Amino acid sequence: MTTTYALLLRGINVGGHRKVPMAQLRSVLEELGHRDVRTYLQSGNAVFTTDAAAADEELATAIEAAIEEHFGFRVDCLVRAHDYLAAVAENCPFPAAELEGRQLHAFYLSRPVDDSRFAGIDREAFLPEAFALGDRVLYLYAPDGLGRSKLGEALSRPALYKDVFATGRNWNTVLKLVEMTGPAH
Repeated sequence: MTTTYALLLRGINVGGHRKVPMAQLRSVLEELGHRDVRTYLQSGNAVFTTDAAAADEELATAIEAAIEEHFGFRVDCLVRAHDYLAAVAENCPFPAAELEGRQLHAFYLSRPVDDSRFAGIDREAFLPEAFALGDRVLYLYAPDGLGRSKLGEALSRPALYKDVFATGRNWNTVLKLVEMTGPAH
């Protein structure tokens, strides 16, 4: 069965560090046997089609190994199919249609987490900013953008992610990845 996936790389091409040129990333994915490889922006978003009957985690592990071999450093990767990406967009607890893309973010998580992980964050203290958890995703509403978000800063503390990693995308990118992985791509 052919499936189209989005590949989300964490922490590349930021401030001139851990450079992964998108043309080279496409080549790495093609060398792994994936087809219809496309990238979106320079921040680590790719879409590919494969016939591999592997789980998301298996695909991500193979891609991480290939990236490390090619570029010489390890990059955390998430691989998610269209149905999952569409569900993240559909299940957003914030009024996405009424917001600018910079005001809403999805932080894709490597595994499920529960609210107890964030019990030490006083949600009331950060209003009107807010966050909510979904299926392997943390939604962040930051009306002034992520760069000015005090809640985003509190949510980025490494202690919250000891056994899980997260990679964030603004809402415009969330919707673009849904589109790019969809049946009419």
